[in-house]
Amino acid sequence: MFKWAKWIWYSDKSEENSFGEFYGTFAKSAHPVCKISCDGDYTLYVNGKYVSSNQYGDFEHYKSVDTIDLAPYISEEENKLAIVVWHFGKNTQRYKKYNAGLICEITDGDTSLFYTSEETLCRQSPTYVTGFKREISSQLGFSVAYNGTKEDSWRTGDGRNMKKAYPVDKKCTFVPRPSKKLSLGEPVFAKEISPGLYDLGREYVGLLTVTLDCKNDTDVNIAYGETLKNGQVKRIIHNRSFSLDYVARKGESAYTEYMLRLACRYLQVSAPDSFTVKRIGIIPQYYEVKEKECALTGTDKDIYDICVNTLKLCMMEHYVDCPWREQCLYAFDSRNQMLSGYYAFEGGNFDYAKSNLLLMSKDKRRDKLLSICYPCGVDLTIPSFSLYYLLSVLEYIIHSGDTEIIKDVDTKLNEILSVFLNNRQGSLVCRLGGENHWNFYDWSPYADGSLGHDEGAKPDATINILTLYGLKCYKKICELCTLPFTYSQSITELECSIRESFFDRKSGLYLTEERGVATELVNSLAIVAGLTTQREAQRICAKLVNKELIPCSLSMKCFLYDALILTDKDRYKDFILDSIRQDYTPMIETGTVWETKDGEDAFDGAGSLCHGWSATPVYYLSILKN
Repeated sequence: MFKWAKWIWYSDKSEENSFGEFYGTFAKSAHPVCKISCDGDYTLYVNGKYVSSNQYGDFEHYKSVDTIDLAPYISEEENKLAIVVWHFGKNTQRYKKYNAGLICEITDGDTSLFYTSEETLCRQSPTYVTGFKREISSQLGFSVAYNGTKEDSWRTGDGRNMKKAYPVDKKCTFVPRPSKKLSLGEPVFAKEISPGLYDLGREYVGLLTVTLDCKNDTDVNIAYGETLKNGQVKRIIHNRSFSLDYVARKGESAYTEYMLRLACRYLQVSAPDSFTVKRIGIIPQYYEVKEKECALTGTDKDIYDICVNTLKLCMMEHYVDCPWREQCLYAFDSRNQMLSGYYAFEGGNFDYAKSNLLLMSKDKRRDKLLSICYPCGVDLTIPSFSLYYLLSVLEYIIHSGDTEIIKDVDTKLNEILSVFLNNRQGSLVCRLGGENHWNFYDWSPYADGSLGHDEGAKPDATINILTLYGLKCYKKICELCTLPFTYSQSITELECSIRESFFDRKSGLYLTEERGVATELVNSLAIVAGLTTQREAQRICAKLVNKELIPCSLSMKCFLYDALILTDKDRYKDFILDSIRQDYTPMIETGTVWETKDGEDAFDGAGSLCHGWSATPVYYLSILKN
């Protein structure tokens, strides 16, 4: 992808939360095209004008390259290129640590106009504070601190006060950016509702922009959030800190943060010295999709709309779980999002879904499971989510008709199945032991696992049923893709063992291994995985609609609804629709769907009011109302 360019950095070492600035010039040309990649994130300027930002989160063995048309920004015979690179440098759930670096070249056909090398001029950024250690959350990683009093004219200057770059040894396999760049909307400015507190009117995802007027150089903190507590933005929630710092110049100063993406409704500005906020808001960033026409009316239409709005707010370089608190790609969360997107967006949005599935397939854990998120730099996985990946691939193939994807993901699918089949005691699958395996199934009793604790390798009902379900999903994938299926005996053995170990004939229910309790999730999955006769399924469904079992959470109700539909769609249709209305009507006013029914109160006040895994009513309203 690069003919001349080399990886470079401003220093011979990589520091956590560091920022480099790189400068060059290139001649006027008819069709200048820039190819760029970095470790972390970047902002690119031409002749002082903002052009692009936001590197695709990736791995070095699957390194994304942005291709950018620079023709609209060319105005001089000699044009000035300026690039800021933000190297995160610390492993998180959405970033895998590698050496800092930038690689970039500008060409017009076969003609080279600029490329990075040891001759490229660079420096440590004087405005962004390298080594600033405040973390927003364990998922998002570092926040930023920007010192506007240190600004100079380097973006349109001549490279003075800069030095030559250091070469960086990076062995990357380059790929074109897997999904298209996000678009920028017109700035949305917030309304002041109390001194220093501003309301955007609803939740937005995008880039902070602010203009201040200060009597002196002033240290400013800008907090953001979805909700308020005691009339203030909830800036600190346990070990999370939702804010960034900005040193504003004396007089009027403006700041737009192009790399730290925010999701919020409220903004709060505080400083020790006197200041006036001239304006503050968000430049919306969005993945361009066209919504399908929807014939629903009334409350059903309102619920459908907030689900679609949530899906859109959770579409970044890939699907994210919640844009405010984590911005992470999870295998289960994205399964719900992809399925909903097939019905919400014209053309099914299949290219975007495929890019999500491919990124997950590139994950490389020692134990062959999928990491908790992608790309991921921490040694943590939710084993059950790896099994949902097989369901996601199957649903993608069914809806898109694209069987070619199997060439890229088949190895990963077989690795996942092998992990569970090789982790059996007798013929029962054991959950994974070790502190790095979080045996989470649901935010409900007996299902949320023990994060950070070794629960031991022993069989449980949920992991066995999910393994069986994964095997049957893969069998259907093989049928659709005309591949041999070699796990038939495993299916037969597992079906017999699950029934023998977890099915209670007296109650007609599948029971968990702990205290022998019956949960909605386990029994719904048993029906979906084909473990019941029609009569058994009917008996279970009667208990499900009578709410006799330990309930599942909002995101997992998809399997409860699927079980009811498989058993008797006409009989249970109204129950499903009424259940959706009961759960989601309280969310209509916020304009987004919540992580759980507890809303912001969940997780000791850290519950998200915009969470993609709860958008499944798009699917159920589409198939049950049309």
